[in-house]
Amino acid sequence: MNTAFTVSVIGCGSMGGAVIRAVCRKYDPKTVTISAKHFEHAQSLASEVLCTAADSNVKAAAAGKYVFLAVKPAFIAEVLQETSDVLRDDAVVISMAAGVSLEKLRSMTKRPVVRIMPNMPAQIGEAMTALSCGDDVCPQDLSDITALLECAGKVEKVDEKLMDCVTAVSGSGPAYVFMFIEALADAAVRCGMPRKQAYVYAAQTVKGSAAMALSDGRCPAALKDAVCSPGGTTIEGVAALEKDGFRNAVFDAVKAAYDKSAGMGKNK
Repeated sequence: MNTAFTVSVIGCGSMGGAVIRAVCRKYDPKTVTISAKHFEHAQSLASEVLCTAADSNVKAAAAGKYVFLAVKPAFIAEVLQETSDVLRDDAVVISMAAGVSLEKLRSMTKRPVVRIMPNMPAQIGEAMTALSCGDDVCPQDLSDITALLECAGKVEKVDEKLMDCVTAVSGSGPAYVFMFIEALADAAVRCGMPRKQAYVYAAQTVKGSAAMALSDGRCPAALKDAVCSPGGTTIEGVAALEKDGFRNAVFDAVKAAYDKSAGMGKNK
């Protein structure tokens, strides 16, 4: 890992803030410069993590070798138009904007570009981040960027054609999981469990099940089967979920998010 680099993050919202906090926990905060639409937001976060707040995107962009764009897709072109002329010659631009292709990003800047799609658990160091780039990103830069993103969780390089799917599954997926936890807790309350306790039972059950799915080696179907004793309580619950269209609801949710992401790319 090359530690002689500087990082800029334009945008201090949920995802930008998560990356900033993660990087500053592992690397020297003095190498990180951040900016936001409202300077006071950047100042507040910089004070928390001890990095540098810039009072303009231009100043932030000029400071970094690795320049993260943590702004909404609608503002990507505006930010790149504003900052492209001040980027370092060796700078690499890393975009978090859903639906904005590498080709489109390249048309807006002369620097190598990387697309990433992190998700909300980056805020607690448990992100699932997908990364896509072209041959214009050298191996050392790719290694550095991967190491930076690993500060916030798991990172995988994927073919760009999968980015809309990534957006729909891991990008949007936390919302689906939170809804499931809420529903599971509501059901527990209905059965007599106190609300606070219900949230703990529901969330810990999801957390433990996810950890097993990642570490056990068996596929999720086999793990489900292992919980379902013949004629037992669990298979009755599974049957009810199937009757009520649980799987189809998930299919439809992911497809709707996928179509939205793909549509955003066509409009950019």
